[in-house]
Amino acid sequence: MNTRTGRRLAGVVLGGGAAWLALAAPATAAPTTDSSADISVGRLVLEPTNRGYHGSLPVTVTNNGPDATYFSVFLVEPVAGSLGRLDPEEACGFGAPKDNRRTATCSVPGGDIEPGESRSFSIGFDVLTPTRDVAMIAKGGRISVNVGDGRSEVADRASFAARFRSTSGSLRNPVPYVQDTQARASITTAGAVTLTRQEDGSYQGRLPVTVGWAGDTAHEYLSVEATGLPAGVVIWGTDPQDAPSFFTNFVVPGDRFMTGERRSFDVLLRAEPETTPGDLGTVSFQLGAQWYGNTVTDADPADNTASFTVRVADAA
Repeated sequence: MNTRTGRRLAGVVLGGGAAWLALAAPATAAPTTDSSADISVGRLVLEPTNRGYHGSLPVTVTNNGPDATYFSVFLVEPVAGSLGRLDPEEACGFGAPKDNRRTATCSVPGGDIEPGESRSFSIGFDVLTPTRDVAMIAKGGRISVNVGDGRSEVADRASFAARFRSTSGSLRNPVPYVQDTQARASITTAGAVTLTRQEDGSYQGRLPVTVGWAGDTAHEYLSVEATGLPAGVVIWGTDPQDAPSFFTNFVVPGDRFMTGERRSFDVLLRAEPETTPGDLGTVSFQLGAQWYGNTVTDADPADNTASFTVRVADAA
């Protein structure tokens, strides 16, 4: 078994071939514009799926300048945590949030745009909330285009809303979409773990853990911090593991949580070979939802903590 270690950085997501990197937001929100490029957008319609809503925003950038050059777009998502990837794919960098919604700067796919040429692409969005039998709308999406890496003057800008199609297929008479602002996470454990001798002399064991998620507040991932670990005992990873762990903490494996989802996995614990067999005491796990490097306030903190006992079996 290979154990991955390290701390996940806030705002860093790698997946599906698209890279989202944590960067400082460039100065693209200036009120002035130049005439070197135009940007236009279509409608963002979020369709109901078996995992919330998904949709794509059509975007077209036109080079009005005299020279072939590359362009970047700066955008603010209309729903916190909804921003997906570009099609065709292109690297994007997250910036500081605005009204708790993510911002990103992305290169326009395809490289340089010739004078007078227009380039079209789309930006995906996913909202992990239960689908509803009424249409909804979330306003406040913004996008602007800049020459080069986005640090020059804004060339053009546009605004857009996210329209949620109802489960009956309607977009008419939408009601405002209201996203949760508090997390509703929970954690339970098997209550006890026994570590047994391994070939290398160390002791290892598996603790079954279940994490639940209700509501739809924005989050990047859920993390767990252990307190009260006995001397020489560390977290050695999770199974399955697709996110970092680091001796006293781990990231809950899997993607972002959907409302109502429960996820079960094993936490792997290890003790040094010289550990004395017997009951070593009680450990507590503290669960938290992470968003831009901060722990989201939970509506019910009592179920964010779970305790278990650790025992090391006799070497014989």
